[in-house]
Amino acid sequence: MSHQPLPQAALDQLFLQAHTLNAWQDKPVADELLQRLYDNLRWAPTSMNCSPARIVFVKSADAKAKLDTALMEGNRAKSMAAPVTAIIAYDTRFFEQLPKLFPPNPKARDMFAGNAALADITAFRNGTLQGAYLILAARALGLDCGPMSGFDNAKVDELFFAGTTYKSNFLCNLGYGDVKGIYPRAPRLSFAEACSIT
Repeated sequence: MSHQPLPQAALDQLFLQAHTLNAWQDKPVADELLQRLYDNLRWAPTSMNCSPARIVFVKSADAKAKLDTALMEGNRAKSMAAPVTAIIAYDTRFFEQLPKLFPPNPKARDMFAGNAALADITAFRNGTLQGAYLILAARALGLDCGPMSGFDNAKVDELFFAGTTYKSNFLCNLGYGDVKGIYPRAPRLSFAEACSIT
């Protein structure tokens, strides 16, 4: 399979000119766009196609009010102003879907069902990876993102995932950003500081 590099404008939108947003325009995000977002990100790779991410797109006033009670003070105003806050969670029993998702290995489910430590780290790692795909998929569709920690995971799990096997990982505000919410670009580590080639 051969692909051409993306044009510079696409790289700018995904990475080089993209910022974490902290202020939002009063402009709704259509449910259909959120569906497109997921339909794109779900094709990105996870180990053994395990796909443990579970996402709640918090949009309604009632759901926003629930979420607000679990946020740290510094994250409340911007999250309530955002059209959508995605709760990126992972299913601790993702392996129940492996007979469907990974048919090449009929024993894949049992490998995780019998090893809680392996299942937990696999769910967390791959769910986090899918959360990163969500950010890129959102930016590719013209949305701005404000990923964050700074909330009570246990409370979010109680409010949104009671009776399930899901655990919250991080949050990501989604919408159309207001330039007032862009901070100056912080430095990043250089290649030499972060990488090596052996």
